Amino acid sequence: MWNQISEIYTTFLTKIADFRATDVLDILVVSFIIYNLIKIIRETRAVQLVKGIIVILVAFAVSSIFNLRMLNTLFTSFFQFSVLAILIMFQPELRSALEHLGRSKIGKYWSGLSTSNNVEEAKIKQIKKGINCVCDAASNFQKSKTGALIVFERQTKLGDIIDTGTIIDAVPSVPMIGNIFFNKAPLHDGAMIVRDGMIHAAGCILPLTKDNNSVSIELGTRHRAGIGISENSDAVVVIVSEETGAISMALNGVITRNYTRETLNAALEELIVPKESEKAERIPVIANIRRGIKNDKYKK
Repeated sequence: MWNQISEIYTTFLTKIADFRATDVLDILVVSFIIYNLIKIIRETRAVQLVKGIIVILVAFAVSSIFNLRMLNTLFTSFFQFSVLAILIMFQPELRSALEHLGRSKIGKYWSGLSTSNNVEEAKIKQIKKGINCVCDAASNFQKSKTGALIVFERQTKLGDIIDTGTIIDAVPSVPMIGNIFFNKAPLHDGAMIVRDGMIHAAGCILPLTKDNNSVSIELGTRHRAGIGISENSDAVVVIVSEETGAISMALNGVITRNYTRETLNAALEELIVPKESEKAERIPVIANIRRGIKNDKYKK
């Protein structure tokens, strides 16, 4: 026993002697990845899968220690396909993690592809106009108790959701939004998608929330659909209750309620309109490469 302890101690000293600065960076990066993976799966059903995997690993270790050959062979065969099985089981969580990475500053670094200042200003003006129209329409719906479900697309594109509805691609106006959600209109039961301040589609079907057990029983299918799409993307969702006329907003799987026209407008502008700092951070990578090529040609 003392020999084993001595060997472990000697091995430990050898590893410490070989320790480099890059090893510290390696440990920090791996720790950061593991920490964020735990954050992603902590509040989902995947945590139960992780517990099941841990139980299997413990059973495999026990079978190896006590030399249970048949059980050990069974586990060995299972682990040969474990990578594929994990990819299938954790597909929603992996997709969510990749989307979060794409919406991070690293992902945004590559998103500014050759947009001039004039185009950027025109886009911001259109976004603000779209927000104002939605807020005015929501205020009208609140008074008339008309149900509405309006999704503002942001970094995550909603092409699969848009395909379930009807493409409109129109400049927003209060009368148009009112016609879409008029209770006898063919598109009123679905969601309206707003892209870059334009009414892009209507009558779209949204996924209902599945894992959110904190949703009030007072909230119906419209609210659950709004929460569901906000869980699966970074979209900002405005919901008007048909029963009470209350205006709510869903973001990142969390719903906040009882907005007025003014508070809704302020919240949407804060979340959707690009800030000056964000515009400054956007580096038009492709445009810079093209500009460099042109400069080289002129030099020649």
